Amino acid sequence: MVMRNMAVALLALACIGAQSALMPAAMAQAKKEPFTVERSWKLQRIGAPTVSRDGRTIIAPVTRFAMDEDKAYSDLWVWNADGSGQRAFTTDAASDGSPAISPDGKYVAFTSQRGDDKAPQLYVMPLGGGEARRLTKLATGVQSPKWFEDGKRLAFVSRVFADLPLAEQGKRLDERKDRKMTGMVWDAGPVTAWDQYLDERQFHVFSVAFDAAANAEMPAIRALTQPSGYQLPRGSVQGAGGHFAVSPDGRELAFVADADPAINRSNNDVFVVAIEADGSGGKQARNLTADNKAGDGSPLYSPDGRHLSFVQQRIRGFYADKGRLMVFDRKAGTTRELFADWDRSAAGLVWAADSRRLYGAIDDAGTVRVYELPLDGAPRKVTAERSHGSLAVTDDGRLFGLRESFIEPPTLVRIDAKTGASTKLSTINDALLAATDLGTYESVTYKGANGRDIQMWVNYPPGFDKSKKYPFFMLIHGGPHNAITDGMAFRWNAQVFGSWGYVTAWPNFHGSSGFGQAFADSINPEWAEQPYQDVIKAAEWFQAQPWIDRDRMVAGGGSYGGYLTTVLLGREHPFKALVAHAAVYNLYSQYAADFSAEAPRFGGYWEPGNREVLERNSPHLAAAKFKTPTLVVHGQTDLRVPVNHGLELYHTLLNRGVPTRLLYYPNENHWVLKPQNSVFWYQQVKAWFDTYNPPKS
Repeated sequence: MVMRNMAVALLALACIGAQSALMPAAMAQAKKEPFTVERSWKLQRIGAPTVSRDGRTIIAPVTRFAMDEDKAYSDLWVWNADGSGQRAFTTDAASDGSPAISPDGKYVAFTSQRGDDKAPQLYVMPLGGGEARRLTKLATGVQSPKWFEDGKRLAFVSRVFADLPLAEQGKRLDERKDRKMTGMVWDAGPVTAWDQYLDERQFHVFSVAFDAAANAEMPAIRALTQPSGYQLPRGSVQGAGGHFAVSPDGRELAFVADADPAINRSNNDVFVVAIEADGSGGKQARNLTADNKAGDGSPLYSPDGRHLSFVQQRIRGFYADKGRLMVFDRKAGTTRELFADWDRSAAGLVWAADSRRLYGAIDDAGTVRVYELPLDGAPRKVTAERSHGSLAVTDDGRLFGLRESFIEPPTLVRIDAKTGASTKLSTINDALLAATDLGTYESVTYKGANGRDIQMWVNYPPGFDKSKKYPFFMLIHGGPHNAITDGMAFRWNAQVFGSWGYVTAWPNFHGSSGFGQAFADSINPEWAEQPYQDVIKAAEWFQAQPWIDRDRMVAGGGSYGGYLTTVLLGREHPFKALVAHAAVYNLYSQYAADFSAEAPRFGGYWEPGNREVLERNSPHLAAAKFKTPTLVVHGQTDLRVPVNHGLELYHTLLNRGVPTRLLYYPNENHWVLKPQNSVFWYQQVKAWFDTYNPPKS
């Protein structure tokens, strides 16, 4: 009932948004509110869409947040592709996600944890409306459902104990939950992934039959990858949907698995295995990428079944290596690379219905742009401004996706594949945005380390006036090998900082993605020097602007951004206060991090010459020079950058007599994800700046 009432309220809100365009400009302006952190949590977040083959209907999950409950609720929403309407499709109190429309357009499969479900299960519901039918009852849960082309089966992933039948999985989980002994044992990595300790369970692909006329009994589940002896990558805790695909004829499964038996290395390859007549997977899996010792992934079958595309990297141990688009000809048995000279990574791929091209959402110089990627020809940029991703294609060639910018949350759009023009379909946030006082932004270029052009996003506060002077907040992105693209972040939101009166900047310093392979790899293994210079030169660029108060400059970042912040802490810089969130502070103790089970690309610190590299780049060794007031933030369950880093930094600052404060979250991981914790984070950051970067009296 709560969710049904919420759906009615959301529809009413959408109507208000439509009416707001008719309001007098002065009235609309008078009602605008600052884009505070509390307001940012009122925005509803649209997830990746699925589109019916005929192109008439789009479904996507929509998440809204109940601040008083400190919870998120997700329902599936339906849009007409012609833009004529939107409505809530599911209204259950449980959160629904991962929708997939059946090939005949009659049903929607999705995951949900309803009633007595102990984990998310697979449900199917008629697209025209009706009751949802549960297809699985697995103690280990379900993720990433995909339809077979015949519409009679679905594939999905579950994380299971490989030595137990599916029916006995729950018993072992219950036994482990109730037992007094809590020890865990490993003989190889990885031990952890982001915020979880990994037990011996494995990610595997299964299939389940769907018969619209069947009774309520649970259909049989078939194992597709287990018989081969291979498992999906163990770190797939954030989703395994990109690790498998089913051929159009339903006779073959492509999947990604680690082919390297070493306990301190991995080599993800693309395998194919037959799907037998009884619906189970074959025992003999064929490795299509055995000759490549670096990572391969993201398999996709072309609609006509002729080709299998995948993405290949060539540098082992470098997660940001260029992703090359490869195409395997299933008939000829040959593989070729498309666009070998194209200095961008293939990502966010979907096949066009004609099987003659793919579309990709490509990280491209600070913006995620749609590219057309033909089997014969050159890459063609489709979109230019604002970022576009989560692509979906119809049988008649229409393209849909999510569009966003620094001042537009992810919005469902139809994209003209020829011109790149996008037509907005979703309006669920229109009323809120129309009543919100947003700032402006632009991309600028300045000279960074070695005289290299550095792209930087600058966000201005509402009502920005060049005749006035503004405080400045340098935002330092994480990664380091990912860029800040034109999109709305719900953490470190520049518009929230703008509501405090700050001009902010996100420089895409050396090491950032989207600017070519050499630029991304230019900081390895010397993490510190070039990005430090880029940040300092960005600060100098702002100091030269007449509208910046050069005496009121602050900086901060998270993860690698926290690392670079602590590099600043031990070097010369112009900032009055710093924020170091989930900062990599000590490169020696970073060996406790979740990715440290892999043998380092450049060798360990114990090897000749590497100790000197760490000593040049580890911020903790410059502690004698620390003097800037620093807010330290860390979460207990962060296993990407373990909490010891935050405690080491905080205690060092205390012992040095440097003004500091520790903001610690016992229930957050690498990110602050809970609504009330997020609000408190922003409040603490603002209070820190108000104290150590106050307005001039």
